[in-house]
Amino acid sequence: MKSDEELVKEVCAACHQAGVANAPKIGDKAAWAPRLKLGLNGMLESVIKGKGAMAPRAGTSLSDQELASAIVSMANQSGGSLKEPAAPAPAKPAAAPAK
Repeated sequence: MKSDEELVKEVCAACHQAGVANAPKIGDKAAWAPRLKLGLNGMLESVIKGKGAMAPRAGTSLSDQELASAIVSMANQSGGSLKEPAAPAPAKPAAAPAK
């Protein structure tokens, strides 16, 4: 999994750095304030579904965990104080078939 900084730089910054198509600019506290009220789950839901000119999942195949990490990074640079989401638990190995 890439770091949140890498994800923001590679995926999100193209629109959120310059405010393309009314995307809230990273660091613009006023633009992010209404989004921050939604909390991480509300913002993640918007990204998963797509919003405005942003395609569902920001046009990527990133996991929910990766999307959430990027959201936290951008939101916290923009006046938020969101906590990084917990990493998903590793998958349990399949039980060996009974003999």
